[in-house]
Amino acid sequence: MESEKTTDRYQEALDFLFSQLPMFSRVGAAAYKPGLDTSLAIDTYFDHPHRRFKSIHVGGTNGKGSTSHMLAAILQAQGYKVGLYTSPHLVDFRERMRVDGEMIPREKVVKFVEKWKGCDYEGHPSFFELTMMMAFNWFAEENVDYAVIEVGMGGRLDSTNIITPEMCVITNISNDHTQFLGDTLPKIAVEKAGIMKSGIPAVVGEAEGEIREVFEKRSREVGCHVVFAEDTPRLLSISEDPEGGWRCTSAEGSYSSPLAGDYQKRNLETVLHAVDTMRECGIEVSDSSVREGIANVERLTGLKGRWAVLSHSPLTIADTGHNIAGITYNMGQLRRLRDSRHGSRLRIVIGFVADKAIDKILPLLPADAEYYITNAQIPRALPGEKLKGRFIEAGLDGTVYPCVKDAYDAALKASSPDDILFIGGSTFIVADLLAALG
Repeated sequence: MESEKTTDRYQEALDFLFSQLPMFSRVGAAAYKPGLDTSLAIDTYFDHPHRRFKSIHVGGTNGKGSTSHMLAAILQAQGYKVGLYTSPHLVDFRERMRVDGEMIPREKVVKFVEKWKGCDYEGHPSFFELTMMMAFNWFAEENVDYAVIEVGMGGRLDSTNIITPEMCVITNISNDHTQFLGDTLPKIAVEKAGIMKSGIPAVVGEAEGEIREVFEKRSREVGCHVVFAEDTPRLLSISEDPEGGWRCTSAEGSYSSPLAGDYQKRNLETVLHAVDTMRECGIEVSDSSVREGIANVERLTGLKGRWAVLSHSPLTIADTGHNIAGITYNMGQLRRLRDSRHGSRLRIVIGFVADKAIDKILPLLPADAEYYITNAQIPRALPGEKLKGRFIEAGLDGTVYPCVKDAYDAALKASSPDDILFIGGSTFIVADLLAALG
């Protein structure tokens, strides 16, 4: 049982991280600090912790979180001690770093922040840079065998790019953070391809045309072997599981995946190709570990918020998809669900952050759904009243609610048992709901 003193010191440490250091997920552009100089400097101060464990680097626009969790779960099932670093968190800051599925202890957060406060470094690292170093330092202390490291934004200039991994994975390329990464898909691909390094194999999940050319060019420039998952399907069959998720067959046998979103089919292909590459790198991974890791990813790693079914009456689903590609997948799946449930109404609790390409996202939303417009409780959120104006301009309508919980309660109250209730648009909309539901 944690002492009251530890709890107070932990809250002080969080207050320091959240208020004294810029946090992109909360404030947006003001916190974006491209480049590796600060990461390299604080890495030196902490004696290069990332050199004391082997790593796998995972980037891309969509799916990199799910892919990271699945790879970590597979390695855990194999018996390795595994670190997992992802972002952002949904409810608890400590979700960002786990060892064998367990979040970093509060006292470790306190110890790291107090050590940092006592150092003589003159720079001012970002929230992400310091949080990343906290994770690396903890992984080294725990003597993990492998750490799966998710890229924060982009790749080439992302602070995680100081690592030299065993392999890297790039899931796909879509329009997101265009103000930082470029206004075309090839430009974004160049940034994502920046995690590819000399002699280190890479797996690319989805890439066609000009985007594929970017990865092929990068592989030639740095001298690394790249595998494109789309070239050779690894899944022999995949079908919807009546209990939720997918029933899969691959060379490893038959198993279920609890991750139900349509987009998870692509992620599964990417993961299976990554397993092949891990084996080629000398990382032992049995067929049974692949089956066990994929089937138990949520339990093994604590993954939340991916097409999460919160209730079956009404069918209530939350998903963190927040850009054009993610929302396209989600709306397509919702349409199929509604078509299969004759007479049901689709109710959507929705909100966005202010820097998303909302004009491109709104046309993707079904005109005949009922919308409960809201905003997450972060500075970066687009206020509900402003979003309502954008809805009207797009020919949509909805009622504004001051917070996610109020919007959710109103939608739930209006729903019949056969209706479909979806919560999404932003990671932080889902985060606020999960926090409110405890």
